[in-house]
Amino acid sequence: MANIESQRKRNKRSERERLENRRLTSKVKTYFRRLETAVADGDASAADADHLELISAIDRAVGRGALHANTGSRRKARAARTRNSLSAS
Repeated sequence: MANIESQRKRNKRSERERLENRRLTSKVKTYFRRLETAVADGDASAADADHLELISAIDRAVGRGALHANTGSRRKARAARTRNSLSAS
């Protein structure tokens, strides 16, 4: 444990930020799994809704700094490819 007061504060802040980042990235993964499930089931309306939620969650995570911008773009592209695979089959 730190002896310096400013380091104690920094440790507490780092922990809060870590949990916030983890919450945001976990939400992205959850929505991506939901999208994959909807596409596998062939449910177009659910896939559309899940895709919109996923894009929103990715943009929110990128805006808050939990995800790098390029990572967010890559995940959105993969989500679009997954969503469009339902139309192709």
